[in-house]
Amino acid sequence: MAEGYRFIADLASEMKEIPTESIVSRTVYSDPAVKVVLFGFAAGQELSEHTASTPAVLHFLQGSARLTLGGEAQQAGVGTWVHMPANLQHSVRAETPVIMLLLLFREG
Repeated sequence: MAEGYRFIADLASEMKEIPTESIVSRTVYSDPAVKVVLFGFAAGQELSEHTASTPAVLHFLQGSARLTLGGEAQQAGVGTWVHMPANLQHSVRAETPVIMLLLLFREG
C-alpha cells in the first residue's frame, strides 16, 4: 500500500460477525484529525444516551436503528448520514442487526 491513503473496497465486510446480544467496534483509521470506528450492533442492542466532546458523523451501512438526537427521535436505515455537533446528547438502538460508521473529528 502506498503511503498517504487507506482503501477499503467494502467497509461493511470489515465487520466479520456480530455476536448475539452484543455491540462490537473496530477502529479502521486514526490520525491527528479524525478517528474512524466501525460499529456492529446485534438487533435490540443500544448505546444509551451520551455525548461526544467533539463533532461526529454517523453513517449507517446496514440495518435499521432508532436514533435520539438532542431529544428528537429519528429513524435510520441504509444510507442515513448524521452530523452531530460536540456535546449533542444522542443514543442509538438497533432494530435489526446494524453496521454503522462513526467519524470523530478531533479538535485541531
